[in-house]
Amino acid sequence: MKQRTPKRIEVRPERCAGCLSCELACAVAHSKSKTVAGAAAERPRPRARVKVVPAAGFCVPMACRHCAEAPCVVVCPTKALSRKDTSDPVLLAVELCIGCRACAMVCPFGAISADEDGRAVLKCDLCANRTAEGLEPACVSACPTGAIRYVEVEVVAAEKRRTAAEDMVAASEAARGKAPPVTAGAATGTTGRKSGEPEGEKKKA
Repeated sequence: MKQRTPKRIEVRPERCAGCLSCELACAVAHSKSKTVAGAAAERPRPRARVKVVPAAGFCVPMACRHCAEAPCVVVCPTKALSRKDTSDPVLLAVELCIGCRACAMVCPFGAISADEDGRAVLKCDLCANRTAEGLEPACVSACPTGAIRYVEVEVVAAEKRRTAAEDMVAASEAARGKAPPVTAGAATGTTGRKSGEPEGEKKKA
């Protein structure tokens, strides 16, 4: 049986409308009540693990990338951050966290922050409870524009290969419309003339 590649969050900034639906859905998903009304009444209020950040004219949803070699896991002195395998999400054991913030200092994406009372940290857990039931992470389900996807890594790679191939074909066709293709002999000079030089025209001394 072919092993499935791990799924990861893919962010497409060009599609993000900055509506913050992902932030709201994340906060509700990590609330006790699991409802918008209930979450609004909770104290402390549940906080989102994803943050929409304006950058270079775009809105970019930022959250933990669950790095293969996660520096937060390496520096955690109490093993509060851990994972079973590199294909699994990095999870936080709140009861082990001492709030030293070492993980937040080394995170290259700024995806770890302090919780409401400052005793522990907050980070994306890829909605482990939801994905275990076959559901998408809350931010993905809530995004109205498809700016956030939960996809297999190989699917993204295949899409990029197809796009690159289409770009190569388009570039080739555009080049054909501007000038005739250069033969291998002309390119290497074996015809005795420069590439593109009309046949029968001798090279001037």
